[in-house]
Amino acid sequence: MIEVQGLHLRYGGVAALDGVNLALRAGEFVALLGASGSGKTTLLRSLAGLEFPDAGQVLIEGRDMAAVPARERGVGFVFQNYALFRHMTVFENIAFGLRIKPRRLRPGRAEIVRRVEELLALVRLPGMGGRHPDQLSGGQRQRVALARALAIEPRVLLLDEPFGALDAKVRKELRHWLRGLHDRLGLTSLFVTHDQDEALELADRVAVMRDGRVVQFDTPEALLAAPADAGVAGFLGDAVPIDCVVRDGQAWFEGLPPVAVAGVAEGKAVAFLRPVDLLVEPGAGEARVAAARQDGRGVRLTVETAGMLLEATPAPGWMPRRGEPCRVTALAARVFPA
Repeated sequence: MIEVQGLHLRYGGVAALDGVNLALRAGEFVALLGASGSGKTTLLRSLAGLEFPDAGQVLIEGRDMAAVPARERGVGFVFQNYALFRHMTVFENIAFGLRIKPRRLRPGRAEIVRRVEELLALVRLPGMGGRHPDQLSGGQRQRVALARALAIEPRVLLLDEPFGALDAKVRKELRHWLRGLHDRLGLTSLFVTHDQDEALELADRVAVMRDGRVVQFDTPEALLAAPADAGVAGFLGDAVPIDCVVRDGQAWFEGLPPVAVAGVAEGKAVAFLRPVDLLVEPGAGEARVAAARQDGRGVRLTVETAGMLLEATPAPGWMPRRGEPCRVTALAARVFPA
């Protein structure tokens, strides 16, 4: 459905895109995940026709988009800051993309009214067409921006940090609603985010970007289980890097029992451990409970061992207390040569 081949784009002496290759299947919901400056928004804008690469191809349904203007690509784009026209009503904002179509493709007035009202119902804003953007909440404005992108019946939906300006509660509600909408409409969607929880929770596959390149493109489960390199391992899952030595098929740590590893050369290495990788049990040991608190997901536990503070998982049924001695077991680790 969408294929990017060898995409290069430089701003001055800086490579914003450095040989990007990426292929999306029809109907997929894909996230571009990376730190600021990794190239994810530049890639998205290149697909939309808002940026023009120095080399490489963007193919949509097999057609090279190099010479195709943005408005003829069949792509809907949702900006981070909504980009709504403040002087226009909600109705006129949504209808805008239909009204600027070439005359031969432009729907009639009655069809525009029908489609806008249908979209308002779809994004749960029925009856709000007469309002202006400044009369809406942030979540409502984001839904208007989405309806405007959907009005042209795009083949592809592109979203640039679509929830970045929203508070946590609205953000969570909207992102699940968007995923459901994607599934109902059968869209192919690509969204940019720097929020790993958002990407791993919503996307079918995630492309992790760094320095203008896609360093790994896989399912959330595969990214967490088998990161391509130490950079990906450290970026995902709240992982903490810990120095270790690999010997006899095990990674040996200071202050922690060893953990079995496979396919890692013997010698100095770095292990990435997540809270779910560390099981903490009560009892005499070198470790101490540094902090324990309840939140909506259970007990959040921090232990201190060998001068390190580590997020960990408490044993079932145990409510740890600050200062309590404990034992820490490493259940798994992603290990890379130092």
